[in-house]
Amino acid sequence: MDKVIITAAITGSRITRDVAPHIPITPDEIVQSSAECWNAGASIVHIHVRDPKTGLGTQDLDLFRQVVEPLREKTELLLCLTTSGIPGRNLPIEERLIPLELEPELASFDAGSINLGGTVFINTPEFLEAAAKRMREKGVKPELEVFDVGMIVTCLRMRDEGHLDEPLHFQFVLGTPSGSPATPKSFLHLYEQIPKGSTWSIIGIGKGHLPMSMMGLIMDGHIRVGMEDNIYYQRGELAKSNAQFVERIVRIAREYGREVATPAEARKILALHKK
Repeated sequence: MDKVIITAAITGSRITRDVAPHIPITPDEIVQSSAECWNAGASIVHIHVRDPKTGLGTQDLDLFRQVVEPLREKTELLLCLTTSGIPGRNLPIEERLIPLELEPELASFDAGSINLGGTVFINTPEFLEAAAKRMREKGVKPELEVFDVGMIVTCLRMRDEGHLDEPLHFQFVLGTPSGSPATPKSFLHLYEQIPKGSTWSIIGIGKGHLPMSMMGLIMDGHIRVGMEDNIYYQRGELAKSNAQFVERIVRIAREYGREVATPAEARKILALHKK
């Protein structure tokens, strides 16, 4: 089996301290949590930043820089920066693409519109084409976030039209209220649609967190964990850190017989070149 790449999704854009007391909010907290995840075995961190006044997500370039620069200096982590902003607020295209100016190795590419957060998270063809073009210009690999099978169809169409380059890297997001459920049957249907030679990772939202991690483990894929996706370490127990989730999946993977990829190995698996 290939080594497993572990991504830690550090904070997301909406979860606040009254719900999750330990979630990182400030740039320093996000950097610290990311470094803890690296030390625990994560190779990639998925980064949102928060407005210090509201605590909600923002696409502010300076705040991203306050996270990106220390992590590049202090760790070997691959950085995956968000282009979603706050789902449902549907920021202008240029604002959503601001983090690409920092030329991360990966960036999220939400491959279609979906009901999310009580409203519609809009990802128009215009946005997707603009994001694909800018990522190519900046040397950033799109992480193709897929919430249902139609988003895979969109990615394959964009590949055929020359907007996306192979090998494609998919991030399956299962268990959102209006997307594909976090079940083995649902996952396998998605998995069967992606091209041979693609790489993929899996997210289980909420109670699907650990079960979908197990699917990634046994199907020779990669795994995303973290407080953006789930704030409970186990039933009734709030997570105290992102590193908790990383430590658990590292332990389970090694017991299962899959070693954990280092950042250098993750770059090779994903066909990336360190900046």
